[in-house]
Amino acid sequence: MDDITLRDEDKGRELAAEKGRKQGLEEEHNREKRKTGWGRGMKAGIFVVVLAIIVFVIAILTLSVSVTNVSPGDTLPYTTTYGTSFPEGQTITIGNTQISAISYQDNVNTDINGEQQQLAVGDDRTISEQRAVVTTLGIITLMDTNFQIDLTYKGDRDNRAYFDIAIHTARQVPAMLIRQLLPSEIDATPM
Repeated sequence: MDDITLRDEDKGRELAAEKGRKQGLEEEHNREKRKTGWGRGMKAGIFVVVLAIIVFVIAILTLSVSVTNVSPGDTLPYTTTYGTSFPEGQTITIGNTQISAISYQDNVNTDINGEQQQLAVGDDRTISEQRAVVTTLGIITLMDTNFQIDLTYKGDRDNRAYFDIAIHTARQVPAMLIRQLLPSEIDATPM
């Protein structure tokens, strides 16, 4: 009887060991499965973030402004002001307006779309109201607003004509979009 009992005990131990091995393998398999699932989720998350960054960069690079003439009369309650300097005699384009300035002593001769006017230091000149449509990716309209520009002559320094520019808009326009309208040649600095 001792022999049978020993065999039963050995069988019990073997069965318990086999059951323990199966359970250990199953637990290890489940851990690996969780690691792999987390890895896939992490890869998918990284892919989504990289894709979002690429779309954002493309949207910024394809940002464009088209400007057309409109009939004046809209209310333009928002104003953004910049200190600017125009290179002497060089034609600068703001929107669809061609501007050139040549200063002499305390005066400046301005030519805006072929219309010439002489300004003394402190004098103002208004560029008529226009409409700006800002788009990205060629089809998505970000902003559609009317605007008007007022120039105030500040004098001549270092062969450049200095102006304060006030941009009046029908809607609040983010500074980044206004910067798209202003050419880099005028060194516009927010005031």
